[in-house]
Amino acid sequence: MKQELTTDTVDRYIEASPQALYDLIADVTRTPERTPDIVRCEWLDGATGPAVGARFKSINRQGRGPNWSNKPVVTVAEPGVEFSFTRTEPFAGTILWRHRFVAEGTGTRMYESYEVIKPIRAMGWFIIDTLYGMKDRRSELRASMVQSMDRVAELVEGAPSGSPASDDDATRPT
Repeated sequence: MKQELTTDTVDRYIEASPQALYDLIADVTRTPERTPDIVRCEWLDGATGPAVGARFKSINRQGRGPNWSNKPVVTVAEPGVEFSFTRTEPFAGTILWRHRFVAEGTGTRMYESYEVIKPIRAMGWFIIDTLYGMKDRRSELRASMVQSMDRVAELVEGAPSGSPASDDDATRPT
C-alpha cells in the first residue's frame, strides 16, 4: 500500500535560549534522550560535532520490524538558528529533517519539520506497511515529532512540561 508523505512541521515554545536548544539538538549523540524512534547516533568519518557535510550513523526503531541504520548528512549547522540534515535510504527516498530556533519572549519557538525530497519507492512502502506494520506513516511521524518536542522541553526546562506541543499548536501537514 502506498501512503502519502510530503512534509510536516511541529512547533513549540520552550523556556530556553536558541543556543541551548541548538546545542541539544545538534549533538546527535544525545538524540536517543529526546526521540523515541532512535536507539543510538554516532558521528562518522572523524566528525566530532555538527558541521555542514558531517555524517552520522543513526540506529532507528519503529513498528514491529528490526532496528535499522542510516547515515544522514548535515546540511545546515548554524548555532542558535538551525540544524538540518538529509537522510537517504535504499527504497525509502531522501528526507530533509530541519530544526529551527526563533527567539520569542524569554524563550524560543522551536520548529521540527521534515520534507520528502526524493519519494519513497513502492518497495519502501511495502517494507514500511507490510513488514513494519506502520499503516499511517504521516501520523506516526507527527506523533513522534510532538513527543520529541515535549521531551526536549523536559530536558532543558528541568521538569515535565505543562504546555505540550499539540496538533492545535503545530503547523498542519501539507
